[in-house]
Amino acid sequence: MQMIILCGGLATRLGSLTRKLPKSLIAIQGKPFIQYQLELLARSGFTEVVLCIGHLGGEIVKFVGDGGKWGLRINYSGEQERLLGTGGAVKKAEDILQERFFVMYGDSYLPVPFDDIMAVSERAGKLATMVVYRNENRYDRSNVIVDDGVVKLYDKKARLPEMVHIDAGISVLRKGALACAPSSEVFPLEELYQKLVGMGEMGAYETQQRFYEVGSPRGLDEFRTLVAAGDLQL
Repeated sequence: MQMIILCGGLATRLGSLTRKLPKSLIAIQGKPFIQYQLELLARSGFTEVVLCIGHLGGEIVKFVGDGGKWGLRINYSGEQERLLGTGGAVKKAEDILQERFFVMYGDSYLPVPFDDIMAVSERAGKLATMVVYRNENRYDRSNVIVDDGVVKLYDKKARLPEMVHIDAGISVLRKGALACAPSSEVFPLEELYQKLVGMGEMGAYETQQRFYEVGSPRGLDEFRTLVAAGDLQL
C-alpha cells in the first residue's frame, strides 16, 4: 500500500512553534510527530510513502531520509516556487503514485484498519473513498452527509442538521481521480473531493475510531496528554 502525507503547509495556527520548524517535526514525548505517523503506517502494512513537502521541507528530509529505519521506502514531492495547496500537492506527485493510494494530512493521526479500507474501496469501484467519523460537532464542525455508503455532500462551511459525520483526514484515491482536478495549479484537496462527490464517485468508510490532530494548539495539547498518559491507540 502507498500513502501520501501532505506536510507542506505553513501551520500558521501554531504561531511561533512553526516559524523555524515544520509542524511534522514538533516533538511529543521526545519524538517528532511524523515519527508517530510513520510508525503507524509501518505497523499497518505500508511499504511506500510519498511526503509532499514545502515550508521548511528540507528539515523533514533530514530527519526522515529514505525511510529505511521504519522499513519504508520514502519518496518526496517538493513545492519549491510556491505552495500549491493540498490538492495541488497531490496532483504534482502524480507521476510517482500507484494506481490506488491513500492520502492523509501531515497533522493527523488515525489508527484504522487500512487494509480493510482499501478492500472496501476496491469493492465499491468508485474513484475515491473518504474515511468518515460520526462526529456530531464534537471535535470540530461536522462537514459530511453520508447516505448508504456514499458521500452525498462535503462542505466545510455549510451548517446542516444532516451533517453528523466529519472527514476523518484519510482517503483512498484512484489515480484516475486526478483527471477531475481543477485546471488551476493551486487548489485545496477539498475542491477535488467536492467534484468527486458531485459525480457520485466518493464512497464513505465509517470508522468508530476518533481522529487526533496537532494542527491547532488545542489538538497538540490533547495529543501530548494522550501520549504522556500512554493512552494513544495504536
